[in-house]
Amino acid sequence: MGTENNRPRIPPGPKAKLLVFGVAFLMVLVPFLFWKGTWFGTVLSDQKIEEYLASSARPRDTQHALLQISEQIVRGQLEQARRWYPSVLVLTNHPVPEVRNTVAWLMGQDVQQAEFHQALALLVKDANPLVRRNAALALVRFADAQGRPELLDMLRPFSVASPKAGVLKFRLKEDDPVDTGTLLARVEIGTPEPVEVRSLLPGFVKQELVEDGTAVKEGENILLLAPSDEQVWEALRALFLVGRTEDLELIQSFTGRTPHFGERIRQQARLTIEAIRKRGV
Repeated sequence: MGTENNRPRIPPGPKAKLLVFGVAFLMVLVPFLFWKGTWFGTVLSDQKIEEYLASSARPRDTQHALLQISEQIVRGQLEQARRWYPSVLVLTNHPVPEVRNTVAWLMGQDVQQAEFHQALALLVKDANPLVRRNAALALVRFADAQGRPELLDMLRPFSVASPKAGVLKFRLKEDDPVDTGTLLARVEIGTPEPVEVRSLLPGFVKQELVEDGTAVKEGENILLLAPSDEQVWEALRALFLVGRTEDLELIQSFTGRTPHFGERIRQQARLTIEAIRKRGV
């Protein structure tokens, strides 16, 4: 008697072949569509830029337009870029922080614009820390040191507060890397869905300020984030130009060996200290 394995195989029919082909096609198409939807390299027409700068546009599309305008500035195509400046200025009040953050970065590319300088002086007081920091860095390009307190904060641990009162459940542990938007913890508030605590900044978990599983109050600080390598690098470069002698002690702390910062940071810290001492202010 023949076994199951000895039975002759029936070749797949047209429908089965079509199904296999369709699955294979989707395995290629879906990643492509995701890549195309998140990549900002596609060159936009003027019509698309105008459409993407409108208040009704998707935030990612608006960022795409802003990045293309910034590229025009860098390439020296100022006449082409400046036609969009009135719309860019309107976006300083955009409700999405990522858009305001991109606006601040763009404004630092054209230091001839007094309107940009004035707008950055407002953005450096933004509610979102990443927007404030990008604005502070951009102000340095205008030879303006009013963002210096924010530059110094880029070198310090950042306190994360609980958005609601409830029972805290940490998701990460100390020294874990964090990016903007990373889920740090959840707060159980007595509803089926807990409140998520997501990071506003990149960096590393430095210290948990409360024990996991304990009750916390709304607004209570629950952990400290150490700054990311890139944040420290940019802050030190900016303080090279606008730092003061009272900043030296904080900057000095980055000249030694630390777990998360390499030789690039130590060297820049030493160069920044030297520049500040030469200025003597």
